[in-house]
Amino acid sequence: MQTSATYREIMQQPAIWRGWAEDFGPQLAGLRAWISAQNPDEIWLCGAGTSAYIGDLIAAALGADPRRIRAIATTDLVACPQNYIRKGLRPLVISFGRSGNSAESLGTLDLLDRFLPEAPRLNITCNAESALATRPAQHQKVITLPAATHDAGFAMTSSYSTMLLTALLLLDEGLKATQLNTLADHAEALLPQYFNTAQAMPRPARAVFTGSGPLAFAAREAALKVMELAAGDIPAIWDSNLGFRHGPKSFITTDTKVFVFLSHHALTGQYDRDLAAEVRDQFGSNTVLSLGEGGDISIPRVGSDAADAVLYVLFSQALAVVWSHDLGLNIDDPFKGRGTLTRVVSGVTLHTPEAL
Repeated sequence: MQTSATYREIMQQPAIWRGWAEDFGPQLAGLRAWISAQNPDEIWLCGAGTSAYIGDLIAAALGADPRRIRAIATTDLVACPQNYIRKGLRPLVISFGRSGNSAESLGTLDLLDRFLPEAPRLNITCNAESALATRPAQHQKVITLPAATHDAGFAMTSSYSTMLLTALLLLDEGLKATQLNTLADHAEALLPQYFNTAQAMPRPARAVFTGSGPLAFAAREAALKVMELAAGDIPAIWDSNLGFRHGPKSFITTDTKVFVFLSHHALTGQYDRDLAAEVRDQFGSNTVLSLGEGGDISIPRVGSDAADAVLYVLFSQALAVVWSHDLGLNIDDPFKGRGTLTRVVSGVTLHTPEAL
């Protein structure tokens, strides 16, 4: 397990965040000013898969921002551009990509070139040689993350957390680059505990991850990590803590583990703890494990739930690696020999719209 690239990429995250705080911090004021100067009609957060979940989390966290911040997955934008693009619209399109070369990233750039050429773009990628990093456009900025974030493993780990924190720094002016150092300190303390807990825990047949607000989308990423690295052998779902009662709770059967992410917000946290207590009462105390202040695993508050979300997702990364190893899978390529999924999605044919 510890010889896998994925394990190393999980463990390197605190060091990456510290280095990025030092390198990116001096650029932050200028980039925030550039975003403000664009005066966009909307801000779109675009990516596919895990990169799309980054946008979901940030949009949920910044819903009260007077700028209209929307999470639009590139998979939706490419398939249904008519639902998003209209004449005269000038959004700031922030694109996320580990490889920066997925078919949907290329398709999004094609759509922007053709239908929204005046729209400003901000590309955040882990691959300095990618289309997101090198393809020119008017009114464009590119942020290339440290090369170490270009994960070699199948699962996005350090790429996810560093792209998320970078975008939050750009859009949430209450967040300071120095807070990445504090997050790194806590991550270093938590990671050994996370792996010890994962190894001591019986592997469940099913897993559920829930949270509220931005932590609901951290739960979405957590569920994906487990399903990916277990190659589907451990079905995993996610939901909001209030939404889970509305039908999805039927997913709980014998040998299901429910992981509840507890918000640091006083009101929201009450709803989170209520769900954890309800599931314990109905299905047994061993069914639930809560994470957050006052939870079964204590996660200290550093900043907003959005920034702290990386500390919750780290736990799911540890679970996924341990369970993948226990299942006898190749952690860095769980689908090896199957040919059904690849590290960079393949087999997508881009179709060019005649008009919108």
